[in-house]
Amino acid sequence: MWTLVSLIIGSTVGTGIFALPRQSATAAGPGAMLIGWAIAGVGMLSIAFVFQILATRKPHLDSGVYSYVRAGLGDFVGFASAWGYWLGSVIAQVGYASLFFATLGHYVPIFGNDHPFVQALCVSAMTWAIFLALTKGVKQAAFLNIVTTVAKLLPILAFLLVIAFFSFSWDRFSLHMWEHSSGAGVMDQVKGIMVYTVWAFIGVEGASVYSKQAAKRTDVGRATVIGFLSVLLMLVAVGTLSYGVLTQEELAALDSPSMAGVMEAAVGPWGGALISIGLMLSVLGAYVSWQMLCAEPITLMAQDRLLPAKLGKTRNGAPWTAQLISSIVIQIMVVVFFLNETTYDRMVSLATMMYMLPYLFSSLYLVMLCTRGKGITHPQAGTSFDDSGPAISAATNRKHLLIGSVALVYSIWLFYAAELKYLLFGALLVIPGLVPYIWQRNKMKQRPFNTFEWVIVALVVIGSIVAIYGLYSGRMSL
Repeated sequence: MWTLVSLIIGSTVGTGIFALPRQSATAAGPGAMLIGWAIAGVGMLSIAFVFQILATRKPHLDSGVYSYVRAGLGDFVGFASAWGYWLGSVIAQVGYASLFFATLGHYVPIFGNDHPFVQALCVSAMTWAIFLALTKGVKQAAFLNIVTTVAKLLPILAFLLVIAFFSFSWDRFSLHMWEHSSGAGVMDQVKGIMVYTVWAFIGVEGASVYSKQAAKRTDVGRATVIGFLSVLLMLVAVGTLSYGVLTQEELAALDSPSMAGVMEAAVGPWGGALISIGLMLSVLGAYVSWQMLCAEPITLMAQDRLLPAKLGKTRNGAPWTAQLISSIVIQIMVVVFFLNETTYDRMVSLATMMYMLPYLFSSLYLVMLCTRGKGITHPQAGTSFDDSGPAISAATNRKHLLIGSVALVYSIWLFYAAELKYLLFGALLVIPGLVPYIWQRNKMKQRPFNTFEWVIVALVVIGSIVAIYGLYSGRMSL
């Protein structure tokens, strides 16, 4: 069970926690931050359980998190969710690399934010170097996973211990408990922090994958709760303690990674260096893993005939074509983001919106299963998503319905809390995916969309037009 707990913590704790102090301070005061984390804790735990429940109830749906969306709402919505999850991973890659070089730039100025062209070249070089390694079938060793997990946990624990026992000031923390420098009300502050809370928990869906490796099924639920609460405790502690070291204005003005700035303010330059080294080692290890994972949605969709089969071909055991496409798109995103001087926080907000698509629709699918007893049989693909799986008692079904409903309401709330421009940019990013999708449907002599899907496509197109107009008029920007 404890191995399972460590896997959940290792996959969930990423770069988000290192940037959390500044992100929290730009959006909320201490009181609103704690409310935000309370909502996020209940909501994200329910989402983690949604994927665990679906893995148990639908063991034959094994094409990643998007397979549940496809089973519940048809091919196109499933495709859009997988496409969004893939693009979220691509955008996250650029964000990770940008944070790495921004951190390095604090000590070697040529790599800093004042030299965006150098940063863009370095991010590009790192991306293609990893691509060349992955095409040869090189996989990350278990030892590297252990090293990178320790590398990010040790400085976090050092931060918590040092700040809690030597630098935390209750008077500073409580001075503006419910106020924010922007003048925003408490609920507006809570809305503002929600995107950052989700980003810190990205990867929690991996628990459903790890659960298959459990020696005993009874350990799965315990490990999910223990692992999740451990991560939540670290996140809340980092956010809370930071408000007791610097004021809101000082936290909001910190450079990335802001945890290093808090530590440096508390104990001096060595503290900031400790956090920075841990972050850079963590990002380097995670970058290889996530670039490998970027290819997975493309490969799975090709295998499920939602994209041309050629995109799922492998070479030396690696999905070469999908990795090439992912690397090209990462390169395009590097150019777009660096030309627009897009900040790490904006990349995080856009990536989070793309990740939320399978979260939302998977929660909806579980609610449908609990209320209707079966999934939808898609009329076009010729594939019946049957209701195979273990028998579910009425009491268990009611518990599953409660969990699915909480996750669904939370997911809808997140879209409501997000800035409208990120929803519109998300719609714009779905448009390029329509080309290979329609091509594949025509090749299989199937209608591209049914009536319900045409409505979804129309909404995506309208959102994209608004996004393009906003960019052209200057009313919206990245």
